[in-house]
Amino acid sequence: MNWIQELLFPGNTSIGSTLVLYSFVIASGIFLGKLKIAGVSLGVTFVLFMGILLGHFGYEVNAEILKFVREFGLILFIFSIGLQVGPGFFSSFKKGGMTLNGLAVMMILLNVGIVLLIYYFGNIKDISALVGVMSGAVTNTPGLAAAQQTVSTMAGQGTEQANLMASGYAAAYPLGVVGIIASMFIIRGIFGVKVDKEVKAIEDEQENSQLKPYLVSVEVTNKLVDGRNLVQLHSVIPVNFVVSRMMVPDGSIVIPKSTTEVHVGDKLLIVASMQDADKFLTVLGPEVDVEWESAPTPVFSRRILVTKSEYNGVAIGELRLHKGYRVNLTRVNRAGVDLLASPNLRLQMGDRLTVVGDLEDIERLAHKLGDSMKRLNQPNLITIFVGIILGIILGSINIGYGMKLGLAGGPLVVAILLSRFGYRFKLVTYTSTSASMMLRELGICLFLASVGIAAGKGFAASVFNTTGMWWVIWGLVITVVPLVIVGCIARAKYKINYLTIMGLFGGSYTDPPALAYANGSTGNDAPAVSYSTVYPLTMFLRVVAAQTLVLLLA
Repeated sequence: MNWIQELLFPGNTSIGSTLVLYSFVIASGIFLGKLKIAGVSLGVTFVLFMGILLGHFGYEVNAEILKFVREFGLILFIFSIGLQVGPGFFSSFKKGGMTLNGLAVMMILLNVGIVLLIYYFGNIKDISALVGVMSGAVTNTPGLAAAQQTVSTMAGQGTEQANLMASGYAAAYPLGVVGIIASMFIIRGIFGVKVDKEVKAIEDEQENSQLKPYLVSVEVTNKLVDGRNLVQLHSVIPVNFVVSRMMVPDGSIVIPKSTTEVHVGDKLLIVASMQDADKFLTVLGPEVDVEWESAPTPVFSRRILVTKSEYNGVAIGELRLHKGYRVNLTRVNRAGVDLLASPNLRLQMGDRLTVVGDLEDIERLAHKLGDSMKRLNQPNLITIFVGIILGIILGSINIGYGMKLGLAGGPLVVAILLSRFGYRFKLVTYTSTSASMMLRELGICLFLASVGIAAGKGFAASVFNTTGMWWVIWGLVITVVPLVIVGCIARAKYKINYLTIMGLFGGSYTDPPALAYANGSTGNDAPAVSYSTVYPLTMFLRVVAAQTLVLLLA
């Protein structure tokens, strides 16, 4: 029965016992993390606490194996995060996103400012512990990972300082989650917010959205445009639009091409932005009610999936649809969002194209673009590992004053850039939602289990004392004070909707449990919109901030 003792009892560091330990820590941590208290769960972070518990009772892993698993898990997690947030990273700076991102940056600066005040004027002088507390207070695991990786490369007691960070993180994290939700209640109470009114305001705004594709049927009555083709019509009405279908006076329906002429009496189905709809009514004629779907016509409508890598990054105008096919491309659905199919819009793997036209031509176009779900299910491992190589190289470069992006920052930056510009180098970054989630969750579980097991041995001695009590107190201050300050500015100065503020809070602290609470308590996905708007920049800056504090003050 010695094999049972070797596998299941502490004091052994064989490969078998290590695998059993990791599997148990991760499985039990995920299970317990799903349990909700007052509607809030800690999620996958509970893996860290299970690792600490097992580490406290004497379970351990060979130091070299633990370091490899921790760093490899970190790279998988951080790289998949970069691929996820990359497409929205640059667009998040546009228009209203600038205000939200500015407020998120203000929160990060306040968090760092409070840490510096505690370090210079408070009763905690160990910056490693404070960075761990800060990462836990803002529920940002990648920040902890980046700081640990940075301190492990420095001379001296790198392992000891990394474990101290993990202890500070674990001490501050639970009240970090609670503090974010409590701050939502504080803002609600200060401004007397009525959630029902805020939800209605959001819904009204969404109904009047000016950005989503809008369908309008127009009858041509203006003699000045009689005989003009669609190319000339675009010159007369200089906005992005697509004439999806055209009904001629005898009742037949045709798919117009760029050379198709428009005549008085024709009825056009136009796809454009809502803000431009009035221009067509002014130039062409009045809006009419046409049952396009019920009209007898050989025209068909279908969605085509882009699954061939050679069309990744190709502009719609380069497809020459009007010359080679009797079809019109009206809309592009990307990640659940409908986009107007303008000629300069570049396709991405996984896009769903709404096409109308002749059935035979639609089939030809579908064959050309791929339209194969099976292809999307195949992971693009070449891109992932090429990106990891480039990320490690970038993270190893000294960028000045001894600072490096490290194994966290390097892959994050490369993943963001690849997801946005990878098509230019023929690299396909598309990953199915399930595959991306699997990669990310596997990475974070391996990392958290490693951190927990390593920190468990001295956790009780570090936390359950006066010092640990101050970690918890200062962690709550770091969590709540910036949220309340920025929340008041967002509401009082910028008049931002309360649901948007809730998403801002969750996204600025990269906290999924807070987002889950916001969505569940309001019954609206508006918090998720603002969450995703600030999440990319915040994730990047949280990682950089944690590393910078360690490099400058350690």
